[in-house]
Amino acid sequence: MGSGTWILALLVLQSVFDGIYGLEQEVNHRTERISGSAGDVLEDDPVGRLKVFVYELPSKYNKKILHKDPRCLNHMFAAEIYMNRFLLSSPVRTLNPEEADWFYAPVYTTCDLTPNGLPLPFKSPRMMRSAIELISTNWPYWNRTEGADHFFVVPHDFGACFHYQEEKAIERGILHLLKRATLVQTFGQRNHVCLKDGSITIPPYAPPQKMQTHLIPPDTPRSIFVYFRGLFYDVGNDPEGGYYARGARASVWENFKNNPLFDISTDHPTTYYEDMQRAVFCLCPLGWAPWSPRLVEAVVFGCIPVVIADDIVLPFADAIPWEEIGVFVAEEDVPKLDTILTSIPIEVILRKQRLLANPSMKQAMLFPQPAQPGDAFHQILNGLARKLPHDEGVYLKPGQKILNWTAGPVGDLKPW
Repeated sequence: MGSGTWILALLVLQSVFDGIYGLEQEVNHRTERISGSAGDVLEDDPVGRLKVFVYELPSKYNKKILHKDPRCLNHMFAAEIYMNRFLLSSPVRTLNPEEADWFYAPVYTTCDLTPNGLPLPFKSPRMMRSAIELISTNWPYWNRTEGADHFFVVPHDFGACFHYQEEKAIERGILHLLKRATLVQTFGQRNHVCLKDGSITIPPYAPPQKMQTHLIPPDTPRSIFVYFRGLFYDVGNDPEGGYYARGARASVWENFKNNPLFDISTDHPTTYYEDMQRAVFCLCPLGWAPWSPRLVEAVVFGCIPVVIADDIVLPFADAIPWEEIGVFVAEEDVPKLDTILTSIPIEVILRKQRLLANPSMKQAMLFPQPAQPGDAFHQILNGLARKLPHDEGVYLKPGQKILNWTAGPVGDLKPW
């Protein structure tokens, strides 16, 4: 980069900061409510709109697994555990299955962890299959619809395809016994075999209490233009960077590692959360991974998320107006990120910041303990409520069968 380009970049940076900071003071950090169906449903109350029956499964499907490795409470896929706990005391829970709109089986399929704390999905298909066999044998409700009025939380990398490598996940496909159920998952990509129609895409679990302790005064100037901390290359599995985040992260690094507009690094400083609150834009080079906690952190800290992921389906996309609060950049356009971001009018930036400042936007991305109105737990229930009433076609005729219990890889048929 020549000296002239450096000077121009610095001048752009300073003018953007001056403009944003000046207008921020003028509007005095007002929040803005989303009007219309998208924003209004964030504040919906699901109580009274649906009833959920929670199956009482043997503890080997949940409590014993968690007891074996309590780290499951803190990793990004922990929503499956917290959703179960939430439902047990939720007013939407019914103890009478005859009046239930939805049935839920608490199966902790992401709690088999490596020494490094990464979930291994290899036992998950057999575990889920075993649970479905149990509920279909001991209760009549599964067999009435073959799961069409049931929902399962499956927050693996590729949801109910139960594999962390995309090629293998596509080869496996969604576990056949879940083909009629509603899946609540962190994976979301349009036209992908691992995203079933009607699935509810949710945010990953990010510790709310931890983020709360790092909040800084809202009038702190946003003195960082573009911010990102994380890996750019998966050295062990993808050193060339072509697969990891579909090459988006590698492209960000190669194009902007020396650009003064970009504060990017592999280092993860102790001031990470505070830095996000000082940033105008936070990069979210997700590739196929909408479960990245960076998306949650950006929304919670009011940093405009720059989503780099073609065909992605973001959490609660029917309720959160992502196009209005974020910036979407095509993967092939990453080399033009500086031009794209500096070309956004300051008025547009400020409106996105006002929308992000809306408490309902932040609340929808979190799984707080205890639950709070409008949080991610309630957004899941709202999503389920919007699917009611069930179409009459979900109920099978006497003797009718749709699912093939022997479909899928041979290994999935082994007892768990």
